[in-house]
Amino acid sequence: MGLAIVLSRAQVGISAPEVTVEAHAAGGLPGFTLVGLPAAAVRESRDRVRAALATGGFDWPAGRITVHLGPADLPKQGGRFDLPIAVALLAATGQLPTRALAQLELYGELGLDGRVLGSPGLLPALLAAGRAGRVAVVPRQNAGEAGVAVAVAGEGAPAPRSVGHLGELCDWLRRRAPLPPVPPAALASASQAWPELAEVLGQAQAKRALEVAAAGGHNLLLIGPPGSGKSMLAARLPGLLPPLELTEALELAAVRSAAGLGCAGDAFLSRPWRCPHHSASAVALVGGGGAARPGEVSLAHHGVLFLDELPEFRRGVLETLREPLEHGAITVARAARQADYPTRFQLVAAMNPCPCGYHGDPGGRCACSPEQVRRYRGRISGPLLDRIDLHVEMPRIDLHAAGLAQGPSTGEVAARVARCRARQQARQGCPNARLGPAPLAEHARVATEGRRLLQVAASRRQLSGRAQARVLRLALTLADLAAVAAGRDSAPTAPLGGRVIAEALALRCLDREDPSH
Repeated sequence: MGLAIVLSRAQVGISAPEVTVEAHAAGGLPGFTLVGLPAAAVRESRDRVRAALATGGFDWPAGRITVHLGPADLPKQGGRFDLPIAVALLAATGQLPTRALAQLELYGELGLDGRVLGSPGLLPALLAAGRAGRVAVVPRQNAGEAGVAVAVAGEGAPAPRSVGHLGELCDWLRRRAPLPPVPPAALASASQAWPELAEVLGQAQAKRALEVAAAGGHNLLLIGPPGSGKSMLAARLPGLLPPLELTEALELAAVRSAAGLGCAGDAFLSRPWRCPHHSASAVALVGGGGAARPGEVSLAHHGVLFLDELPEFRRGVLETLREPLEHGAITVARAARQADYPTRFQLVAAMNPCPCGYHGDPGGRCACSPEQVRRYRGRISGPLLDRIDLHVEMPRIDLHAAGLAQGPSTGEVAARVARCRARQQARQGCPNARLGPAPLAEHARVATEGRRLLQVAASRRQLSGRAQARVLRLALTLADLAAVAAGRDSAPTAPLGGRVIAEALALRCLDREDPSH
């Protein structure tokens, strides 16, 4: 009888605070007490651990057992603490040696037959264990996440181990059998078959807007009648974006791990594409629930969030997008816990111009009154529209018209986008869409002609300060694209003239349009 300590980690958003599992076995009347703010699934570990030890041929202590999960004020959830509790009990009762436990971190749910079952959200814990210099032991079902941790770990970091059964771990701790380290995962960018941009016929202005959005990381709203190609064009955006950097891929993998989704595989460096249905709730979009799980805005981190039929989303749901779009992060707060998630996504939305979808169509098919059109567009608030950089109209296309051009291919545009992104990274360390007020004033210097044009447009269209800043960011991206096209990738950015300011203003059609006319 005695005391044993085993280390593990909890999940709080994409962080993994350390948890100390202390097991104390003493004489007296038989009993089992679990303390340390355990949730229901953790409290039920007593029965799972008892059955797993019995089927594995181990003795259950006959006296008083106390298990403490510290720190006491940190909520503990899930079955990941079964394995550390079982090992701590065996060590406290002398059935396992304690010499190696200080250098280990254990995770995993136990089946009644002693199998070690997979647990969601282990990647942040694995990364933290590697930084602490400890060997993580995880279920074999989580070997993919362990392989990612090995692949990104620094030289000399201990490799995690994976086990499939409690007896397998005990044999390793007794030095009766080896437990090979998990091999590193292959972190290559997949040759993802994104749709080809050249398949979209016509729509030259919308294609130009898509290239600008990709080059500067800008949010985009496509407006047009049914069948004009809005969804088709939006689906081409991920193929234009450069692969994820390793740090970006790790952030996304941590979010996916926290959501219980796979985070390894060939597409590790591919940008995500999320397209929730317009019936999605606010919790589904921004995260929440009892476990404060990440939502679509976090699962689209460093990728694209596509909202089709934007006005059909409930207005309250759309308004929850304002803070994630502005700050790039969200705090999901609940009574018992809160979690922080990143939300650096690129928003692409599509909508019809009116309820019937044919407002402004030359064929005169629209039967909506000006008031109906105004109410329809009023479902999207001004503050949300202010956070969308480009508003682009897509008219109906006659597919049988002569001379309908295909335009550039995905590869051609992606090459220009990659050069433009590299130019921005070298200049300011981020895409133009994420420039704050101070760096925007530094890098987006405006010539006299451009300043005069922007002042006139702001007065006539009553542009807010946020909208004017977004016009400047757009103009800076247009100037970067022009520099790249001229072969001046590393040339200093010239003051923004009237031409790029005029094009940036033209790419925000809702600023100048009154739907009642």
